[in-house]
Amino acid sequence: MARPALWSVLTDPLVRQNPVTLQILGICSALAVTTSVATALTMSAALTAVVVMGAGLISLIRHHIPSAIRLIIQIVIIASLVIVIDQVLQAFLPEISRKLSVFVSLITTNCLVLGRSESFARLNPPVPAMVDALGNGLGYSLVLIVIGSIRELFGAGSLLGYQILPTVDQGGWFTPLNLMLLAPSAFFLLGGLVWAVRSVLPAQVEAPEHTPPDSAGERT
Repeated sequence: MARPALWSVLTDPLVRQNPVTLQILGICSALAVTTSVATALTMSAALTAVVVMGAGLISLIRHHIPSAIRLIIQIVIIASLVIVIDQVLQAFLPEISRKLSVFVSLITTNCLVLGRSESFARLNPPVPAMVDALGNGLGYSLVLIVIGSIRELFGAGSLLGYQILPTVDQGGWFTPLNLMLLAPSAFFLLGGLVWAVRSVLPAQVEAPEHTPPDSAGERT
Protein backbone atom coordinates (compact mmCIF):
# COMPACT_ATOMS: atom_id res chain seq x y z
CA MET A 1 0.00 0.00 0.00
CA ALA A 2 1.44 3.35 -1.00
CA ARG A 3 2.29 6.04 1.53
CA PRO A 4 -0.53 8.44 0.54
CA ALA A 5 -3.00 5.58 0.96
CA LEU A 6 -1.62 4.83 4.43
CA TRP A 7 -1.90 8.50 5.31
CA SER A 8 -5.53 8.49 4.21
CA VAL A 9 -6.19 5.31 6.21
CA LEU A 10 -4.76 7.05 9.28
CA THR A 11 -6.44 10.44 8.95
CA ASP A 12 -9.88 9.64 7.52
CA PRO A 13 -11.22 8.21 10.82
CA LEU A 14 -10.40 11.44 12.65
CA VAL A 15 -13.34 13.38 11.18
CA ARG A 16 -14.54 12.21 7.75
CA GLN A 17 -14.95 8.56 8.78
CA ASN A 18 -15.01 8.99 12.54
CA PRO A 19 -16.20 5.72 14.11
CA VAL A 20 -18.30 7.52 16.74
CA THR A 21 -19.87 10.46 14.90
CA LEU A 22 -20.36 8.68 11.56
CA GLN A 23 -20.68 4.98 12.34
CA ILE A 24 -22.08 5.47 15.90
CA LEU A 25 -19.70 2.85 17.34
CA GLY A 26 -18.40 2.73 20.90
CA ILE A 27 -20.89 5.24 22.25
CA CYS A 28 -21.42 3.40 25.57
CA SER A 29 -18.01 4.44 26.84
CA ALA A 30 -18.49 7.91 25.37
CA LEU A 31 -21.51 8.28 27.65
CA ALA A 32 -20.08 6.57 30.72
CA VAL A 33 -16.42 7.50 31.17
CA THR A 34 -16.31 11.12 30.01
CA THR A 35 -17.05 12.80 33.34
CA SER A 36 -13.44 14.01 33.34
CA VAL A 37 -10.59 14.41 30.88
CA ALA A 38 -8.41 12.01 32.89
CA THR A 39 -10.83 9.10 32.59
CA ALA A 40 -11.52 9.93 28.93
CA LEU A 41 -7.78 9.95 28.16
CA THR A 42 -7.18 6.70 30.02
CA MET A 43 -10.08 4.93 28.32
CA SER A 44 -8.95 6.29 24.95
CA ALA A 45 -5.39 5.08 25.45
CA ALA A 46 -6.59 1.66 26.62
CA LEU A 47 -8.93 1.14 23.67
CA THR A 48 -6.39 2.46 21.15
CA ALA A 49 -3.71 0.12 22.49
CA VAL A 50 -6.07 -2.86 22.32
CA VAL A 51 -7.36 -2.12 18.84
CA VAL A 52 -3.86 -1.52 17.40
CA MET A 53 -2.24 -4.61 18.97
CA GLY A 54 -5.30 -6.72 18.19
CA ALA A 55 -5.29 -5.62 14.56
CA GLY A 56 -1.59 -6.46 14.23
CA LEU A 57 -1.97 -9.94 15.74
CA ILE A 58 -5.13 -10.79 13.80
CA SER A 59 -3.56 -9.60 10.56
CA LEU A 60 -0.42 -11.69 11.17
CA ILE A 61 -2.41 -14.92 11.50
CA ARG A 62 -5.24 -14.02 9.11
CA HIS A 63 -4.33 -16.80 6.66
CA HIS A 64 -4.44 -19.41 9.43
CA ILE A 65 -7.82 -18.47 10.96
CA PRO A 66 -10.66 -20.80 9.91
CA SER A 67 -13.54 -18.72 8.66
CA ALA A 68 -16.08 -20.64 10.77
CA ILE A 69 -14.44 -19.65 14.05
CA ARG A 70 -12.82 -16.35 13.13
CA LEU A 71 -14.99 -14.28 15.50
CA ILE A 72 -14.18 -16.56 18.43
CA ILE A 73 -10.45 -16.26 17.73
CA GLN A 74 -10.69 -12.49 17.37
CA ILE A 75 -12.56 -12.17 20.67
CA VAL A 76 -10.02 -14.40 22.46
CA ILE A 77 -7.13 -12.24 21.18
CA ILE A 78 -8.88 -9.00 22.09
CA ALA A 79 -9.96 -10.28 25.51
CA SER A 80 -6.39 -11.34 26.30
CA LEU A 81 -5.11 -7.87 25.44
CA VAL A 82 -7.85 -6.24 27.51
CA ILE A 83 -6.87 -8.34 30.55
CA VAL A 84 -3.26 -7.17 30.21
CA ILE A 85 -4.29 -3.50 29.84
CA ASP A 86 -6.66 -3.78 32.80
CA GLN A 87 -3.93 -5.24 35.00
CA VAL A 88 -1.53 -2.46 33.97
CA LEU A 89 -4.11 0.18 34.88
CA GLN A 90 -4.81 -1.44 38.24
CA ALA A 91 -1.09 -1.53 38.98
CA PHE A 92 -0.09 1.99 37.89
CA LEU A 93 -3.34 4.01 37.89
CA PRO A 94 -5.50 2.38 40.57
CA GLU A 95 -7.73 5.41 41.22
CA ILE A 96 -8.59 5.94 37.56
CA SER A 97 -9.00 2.18 37.14
CA ARG A 98 -11.67 2.23 39.87
CA LYS A 99 -13.43 5.14 38.18
CA LEU A 100 -13.49 3.31 34.87
CA SER A 101 -15.00 0.32 36.66
CA VAL A 102 -16.07 -2.42 34.23
CA PHE A 103 -15.78 -0.30 31.10
CA VAL A 104 -12.18 -1.32 30.44
CA SER A 105 -13.23 -4.97 30.51
CA LEU A 106 -16.07 -4.15 28.12
CA ILE A 107 -13.54 -3.11 25.47
CA THR A 108 -13.64 -6.82 24.57
CA THR A 109 -17.14 -6.40 23.14
CA ASN A 110 -16.72 -2.84 21.89
CA CYS A 111 -18.20 -2.61 18.40
CA LEU A 112 -15.30 -0.45 17.23
CA VAL A 113 -12.63 -3.02 18.16
CA LEU A 114 -14.50 -5.99 16.72
CA GLY A 115 -15.59 -4.01 13.68
CA ARG A 116 -12.07 -3.00 12.64
CA SER A 117 -10.77 -6.52 13.29
CA GLU A 118 -13.51 -8.11 11.19
CA SER A 119 -13.74 -5.60 8.36
CA PHE A 120 -10.11 -4.55 7.92
CA ALA A 121 -7.46 -6.38 9.97
CA ARG A 122 -8.33 -9.89 8.80
CA LEU A 123 -8.25 -8.78 5.16
CA ASN A 124 -5.05 -6.68 5.08
CA PRO A 125 -1.33 -6.98 5.93
CA PRO A 126 -0.18 -5.98 9.44
CA VAL A 127 1.08 -2.45 8.71
CA PRO A 128 -2.09 -1.15 6.99
CA ALA A 129 -4.20 -2.98 9.58
CA MET A 130 -2.40 -1.33 12.48
CA VAL A 131 -2.48 2.09 10.78
CA ASP A 132 -6.23 1.74 10.27
CA ALA A 133 -6.65 0.67 13.90
CA LEU A 134 -4.56 3.62 15.11
CA GLY A 135 -6.60 6.07 13.03
CA ASN A 136 -9.88 4.72 14.39
CA GLY A 137 -8.49 4.72 17.93
CA LEU A 138 -7.47 8.36 17.56
CA GLY A 139 -10.86 9.26 16.10
CA TYR A 140 -12.57 7.58 19.04
CA SER A 141 -10.18 9.33 21.44
CA LEU A 142 -10.88 12.73 19.89
CA VAL A 143 -14.60 12.41 20.56
CA LEU A 144 -14.10 11.21 24.14
CA ILE A 145 -11.64 14.01 24.94
CA VAL A 146 -13.92 16.70 23.50
CA ILE A 147 -16.93 15.46 25.46
CA GLY A 148 -14.87 14.87 28.60
CA SER A 149 -13.40 18.37 28.44
CA ILE A 150 -16.82 20.00 28.14
CA ARG A 151 -18.31 17.91 30.95
CA GLU A 152 -15.45 18.47 33.37
CA LEU A 153 -15.13 22.17 32.58
CA PHE A 154 -18.80 23.01 33.06
CA GLY A 155 -19.51 20.30 35.62
CA ALA A 156 -16.59 21.00 37.95
CA GLY A 157 -14.91 24.12 36.57
CA SER A 158 -11.65 22.22 36.04
CA LEU A 159 -9.61 20.41 33.40
CA LEU A 160 -7.35 17.50 34.30
CA GLY A 161 -7.85 18.45 37.93
CA TYR A 162 -6.65 22.04 37.48
CA GLN A 163 -9.23 24.66 38.43
CA ILE A 164 -10.05 26.80 35.39
CA LEU A 165 -13.33 28.44 36.47
CA PRO A 166 -13.31 29.58 40.13
CA THR A 167 -16.38 28.05 41.76
CA VAL A 168 -18.69 29.76 44.23
CA ASP A 169 -17.65 27.53 47.13
CA GLN A 170 -14.07 28.68 46.51
CA GLY A 171 -15.08 32.32 46.54
CA GLY A 172 -15.38 32.58 42.76
CA TRP A 173 -18.25 33.31 40.38
CA PHE A 174 -18.91 29.96 38.66
CA THR A 175 -21.67 27.63 39.79
CA PRO A 176 -20.92 24.09 38.55
CA LEU A 177 -23.60 22.52 36.38
CA ASN A 178 -24.09 19.18 38.12
CA LEU A 179 -26.12 17.91 35.16
CA MET A 180 -22.89 17.81 33.15
CA LEU A 181 -21.60 15.01 35.37
CA LEU A 182 -24.65 12.83 34.71
CA ALA A 183 -24.99 10.42 31.79
CA PRO A 184 -27.82 12.34 30.02
CA SER A 185 -25.49 15.30 29.44
CA ALA A 186 -23.06 13.06 27.55
CA PHE A 187 -25.95 11.78 25.44
CA PHE A 188 -26.98 15.31 24.44
CA LEU A 189 -23.38 16.46 23.91
CA LEU A 190 -22.69 13.48 21.67
CA GLY A 191 -25.87 14.18 19.72
CA GLY A 192 -24.84 17.82 19.35
CA LEU A 193 -21.39 16.81 18.17
CA VAL A 194 -22.85 14.44 15.57
CA TRP A 195 -25.16 17.23 14.38
CA ALA A 196 -22.28 19.72 14.17
CA VAL A 197 -20.04 17.36 12.19
CA ARG A 198 -22.82 16.44 9.77
CA SER A 199 -23.73 20.09 9.33
CA VAL A 200 -20.15 20.82 8.26
CA LEU A 201 -19.92 17.60 6.21
CA PRO A 202 -23.38 17.06 4.65
CA ALA A 203 -22.10 13.95 2.85
CA GLN A 204 -22.29 12.12 6.19
CA VAL A 205 -26.05 12.59 6.45
CA GLU A 206 -27.89 9.35 5.67
CA ALA A 207 -30.47 9.33 2.92
CA PRO A 208 -34.04 9.07 4.25
CA GLU A 209 -35.36 5.52 4.33
CA HIS A 210 -38.83 6.59 3.23
CA THR A 211 -39.80 9.45 0.95
CA PRO A 212 -43.22 10.90 1.76
CA PRO A 213 -45.56 11.09 -1.26
CA ASP A 214 -46.10 14.51 -2.78
CA SER A 215 -49.44 16.20 -2.77
CA ALA A 216 -50.14 15.21 -6.38
CA GLY A 217 -49.54 11.59 -5.53
CA GLU A 218 -51.89 11.81 -2.54
CA ARG A 219 -54.72 13.27 -4.69
CA THR A 220 -54.44 10.53 -7.27
